[in-house]
Amino acid sequence: MKVRFKLSAIITIFVCIVVLVSLLITDLLISDTTSERIQNNQEEKAQIVSRTVAESRIVKQGLQNEVSDNIQSYTSEIQSITEMMFVVVMDMEGIRYSHPNRNRIGEKFAGGDEKRVLQGEEYVSTSKGTLGDSLRAFTPVYDNSGNQIGAVAVGISLGNIQQALTQGHHNIIKGTVYGILVGMIGALLLAKYIKRMLFGLEPYEISKLLKERSTMLQSVHEGILAVDENLHITLVNKSALRIFKKAGLTDNPIGKEISEYMPNSKLARVIETGQSERNEELDLNGVSILTNREPLIVNNQTIGAISTFRDKTEVNQLAKQLTGIRTYVEALRAQSHEFMNRLHVILGMVQMEAYDELEEFIRKIIDHKNHETSMITNSIKDPVIAGFLMGKLSYAREENVELVVTPDSQMKDPLSVEMSQELITIIGNLIDNAIEALSDSEEKRIELTLKGDNEKLSLEVLDTGPGIPNIEKIFQKGFSTKGSDRGFGLYLTKQSVDKLNGEIDVISYENGTNFKVFVKMEEGIEND
Repeated sequence: MKVRFKLSAIITIFVCIVVLVSLLITDLLISDTTSERIQNNQEEKAQIVSRTVAESRIVKQGLQNEVSDNIQSYTSEIQSITEMMFVVVMDMEGIRYSHPNRNRIGEKFAGGDEKRVLQGEEYVSTSKGTLGDSLRAFTPVYDNSGNQIGAVAVGISLGNIQQALTQGHHNIIKGTVYGILVGMIGALLLAKYIKRMLFGLEPYEISKLLKERSTMLQSVHEGILAVDENLHITLVNKSALRIFKKAGLTDNPIGKEISEYMPNSKLARVIETGQSERNEELDLNGVSILTNREPLIVNNQTIGAISTFRDKTEVNQLAKQLTGIRTYVEALRAQSHEFMNRLHVILGMVQMEAYDELEEFIRKIIDHKNHETSMITNSIKDPVIAGFLMGKLSYAREENVELVVTPDSQMKDPLSVEMSQELITIIGNLIDNAIEALSDSEEKRIELTLKGDNEKLSLEVLDTGPGIPNIEKIFQKGFSTKGSDRGFGLYLTKQSVDKLNGEIDVISYENGTNFKVFVKMEEGIEND
């Protein structure tokens, strides 16, 4: 059976090993460095003392006058203050003028390493003298004319130096031991913290969850794509790759910038705002997808975003067909309602035996209907649009609104199925909005002008309503001045205009609103 170590044990062992190895290597490096540094510090200290004594006026006058008493007093004080082993002043013959042992004054300097200083050289050496082994700093002494008149030798016991080295090494060993103890405590705390962050899961449990997550992501029908805070793609599942392949995106997306691979993903906006975006339609190289976008937030910071999407091409096609059917049903309902109202009038006239008035009423209906039908069918050659306008005329009369299709309206050729469906959405929403806007107006009139040929198509809807406030927001999804759960008509209108690669403009007055739509026919419609 395979042994499974707990996460806390693994972290503790590895951290302790790393700390131990690091401290041992550091110990070796620091020991050498510390020994060298202590040695240099002692040499530098001895040199400073020797230079100070060599520049002393007392020493110079004593050597010139060949009097040692003042020199002995001065060097003894310096030796005591600086804790030197000895401070010796000698003349050019190597005869001592000072020494810790007064009996040695007047004798020749011992050690044999003083010859170079009597030749004017300053240096540091190690030798054995009357007081034992010592590190010595030699400095020549010059009179005011620059002539050498003697030398100063300052000594530090090598035993003291070795003691300092030993003490430094002991401190390093203590630091190493303390470091290992702190490392072990830190490893235990780190293991406990990581365990808490991982919800108490062990490594094998995390591995199992990772495999399950990968299997789940690859098995879902929806496409899933994730990016980091720098907008680089970090995750793509099989369904997303299938949709990308259908859209002609065959390269491996992992590691690429989302703006290069999928320019209209809008994930950058999600990361910037930190706000979710739901049920957005997106065109991906002709493939229509319905996408949700969610920011990835950790500790109140957005560290990336994830997008889930599914292919909506077939669903969109079916939805368009259903939208067309619903439009036709509404038109028929309006015409049926209008016809029933007229039948009631006719029935009343029959019961009143007002036959002359009845004949005139029926003749006006027939003439008006024939004129209206003739004008629409002669001007608008697309049967779908013509039938739709007939229904809207009936609906407007039902709402006591005068809807006028201007005489200069003309559409010479039938449109494609896709374009007629989008045009129905545009006309229907603009007329419905205008009818609703006229509910409280005294004059209720809407003028519709529709012109189209092989090159361009233009549409204009002008009403006599009260105008639109906040006109810059009217195409935003969900924006409405008429209450909640509204604001989708003009949003859908703008989407249909964009699919036709067209332009929409709106001008609002105090007593009316004018919508203008323009489409170049050769640009066609964007495929969903």
